[in-house]
Amino acid sequence: MIQHLPAVVVLLTVLLQFGTVWATSNARTKYGVKAPAIGGHPGFERAWRVQMNTLESTVIFLPTLWLAVQYGYPLWAGVAGLVWVFARVWYAVTYLQDAAKRGPGFMLATAAWAVILVFGVIGLVRAMMVG
Repeated sequence: MIQHLPAVVVLLTVLLQFGTVWATSNARTKYGVKAPAIGGHPGFERAWRVQMNTLESTVIFLPTLWLAVQYGYPLWAGVAGLVWVFARVWYAVTYLQDAAKRGPGFMLATAAWAVILVFGVIGLVRAMMVG
């Protein structure tokens, strides 16, 4: 099971991305924001920012997860990855409701990512010192 946990995290991350795309599409329709516009109603703009912020975070999250898993920490990287996904969902839900309330989810996701980064760096340094 441990070896599959990071793959579960990747799948959940893909589903999270899909959810943010869906929320943006739904907001575009709900608020009448015609493509290619990315501004207009604040509800749409929040959905758009959630989608873009999540995409930006995923770009640094997935390689960091891979690094930690590849270099010896599949369990802890997977657990921290689950925390990251949960925190990003929390961030998204609160941001969609009220942008001022997005901070705690963002901070928890950032902390989870930092833990994964530390595991990856430690694992890589240890591997380089051994061989």
